[in-house]
Amino acid sequence: MLKLLNYLILVISIVIVVLVLLQAKGGGLGGAFGGGDNVYQTRRGLEKGIFILTIIISVIFVSLIIASMFLQQ
Repeated sequence: MLKLLNYLILVISIVIVVLVLLQAKGGGLGGAFGGGDNVYQTRRGLEKGIFILTIIISVIFVSLIIASMFLQQ
């Protein structure tokens, strides 16, 4: 059971990385250090769906990590 849980955690972590990379759009290093012209925009359509899916998958990931901690004791 624990081995299956570890594989599931690995797969979900890869999915989270892919989802976060899909959200990154043209910020560049200038935006990371305060430069650039960042205007607040609302998420719509597919972008909003990917954002919500990232949150859901992240909650599942944290839940699996907590379950894994309890099962290892």
